[in-house]
Amino acid sequence: MNRILTFLKEVRIELAKVSWPTRKQIIVYTAVVIGLSLFFAVILGVLDIFYEFLVNTFLVN
Repeated sequence: MNRILTFLKEVRIELAKVSWPTRKQIIVYTAVVIGLSLFFAVILGVLDIFYEFLVNTFLVN
């Protein structure tokens, strides 16, 4: 039990040293992640449609 308490105390000390992002930074970072995810989803969707067209045109017929 003593080891667990020591560990938790050390964790608390280390967390006090962390430089936490501001609320504004979190919002900006989240928007960037969502934006890039949507961007790449659209690119992959377009490529999927294009490759499906190629396969249906040249291999299926």
